[in-house]
Amino acid sequence: ICAKVRVDDREKIMNEFKQIHQQTSKKEAAAVLHKFYAKWNKAYSHVIKGLKEIEPDLLVFYNYPKQIRASIYSTNMIESFNNVIKRKAKPKAEFPTEQSLDA
Repeated sequence: ICAKVRVDDREKIMNEFKQIHQQTSKKEAAAVLHKFYAKWNKAYSHVIKGLKEIEPDLLVFYNYPKQIRASIYSTNMIESFNNVIKRKAKPKAEFPTEQSLDA
């Protein structure tokens, strides 16, 4: 969404979109999502159209227990884990250049 909206609107849009994931039920989340559609459709019809096409996927995590929902709708845990692996697996050099070897 961020890449497809104006910089001035990004924070407002993302804060409102986050409200969808903070609801307690799928029904409440769908209601918040439809309010989001109504509010932003005029300015960003292309974004709203794309979201409507994937709406079932946006709310699928509500079919699972509350304890694991965050890991389903967010990839931050996976991305963080991958970054740790990359850092640990990256070869480290004691002397990155030949000049540092001579010093």
